[in-house]
Amino acid sequence: MNKILITGAAGFIGSHLCERFIADGFEVYGMDNLITGSLENLENIHSPFFHFIEHDVTENWDTKTDFDLILHFACPASPKDYLMYPVETLKANSVGTLKTLELAEKCGARYIFASTSEVYGDALIHPQNEGYWGNVNSVGPRSVYDEAKRFSEALSMAYFRKGLDVRILRIFNTYGPRMKSNDGRVIPNFISQALNSESLTIYGDGHQTRSFCYVDDLVGGILRISNIEGLNGEIINLGNPEEYSMLDIAEIILKKIKSQSKIVFKPLPEDDPRRRRPDISKAKDILNWEPQTPLDLGLKKTIKFFKSKLLE
Repeated sequence: MNKILITGAAGFIGSHLCERFIADGFEVYGMDNLITGSLENLENIHSPFFHFIEHDVTENWDTKTDFDLILHFACPASPKDYLMYPVETLKANSVGTLKTLELAEKCGARYIFASTSEVYGDALIHPQNEGYWGNVNSVGPRSVYDEAKRFSEALSMAYFRKGLDVRILRIFNTYGPRMKSNDGRVIPNFISQALNSESLTIYGDGHQTRSFCYVDDLVGGILRISNIEGLNGEIINLGNPEEYSMLDIAEIILKKIKSQSKIVFKPLPEDDPRRRRPDISKAKDILNWEPQTPLDLGLKKTIKFFKSKLLE
């Protein structure tokens, strides 16, 4: 049975990955220091093939386990979190990346790095493809996340050139159950505000766009890039190419929840991207992957999750 290490295992995406890999017959070791993750996300896993390790990926870890696959997902991912933990974010994507790459080299493991669409910054091309170098402010407030991920990509590729089987995922906006209600990202923000009869907060004029991928679809793409042979050194966008403005999303969520909440506008944060949409041609071609969950269904499942949390 293949042994897999998933860092950031108690996070939103990491916990879904743990469940899916276990269901597919792998033995999973999940690592998390719990600064933004939660053990509650893992409470439905009852398997002898799952091992949770509470540990900071940037600290030394003496393990005798010989891993076949390492997925490095440990990092505060929402703007609210990475602005609260700027140094920890930078360390997770520098020291943490180095330590997991060294472990992969020692084990001869395949290595998957979870990068982000944020490496494209406030993009000057649309949609964004993997060949675009990005438009990032290297000293702005978001740089603790953007530039950390860009550094990790460079470090991962250095190990690829040394002979390690490395693959890089650039993950676009993902949503679904297990997001935190105070996450700071648009869909959990709007759902929480609508359910609590609060005004929905839109930053800027609401015409900036994002593309939203349901978590189950994303996890399916991650499994494919993890399991398909011959993808050494590939960099692949994973996301949903359907594009919505912030006003669109606010109005859809208000209608689905039947909320009377109003929409209020606040200033746009510094360096906030104006448009964000993935070109997934490469994922379609190489992975035979594209999202399958319509926004209507994904929001229905996500709203159900947030309603259940209110009842607890």
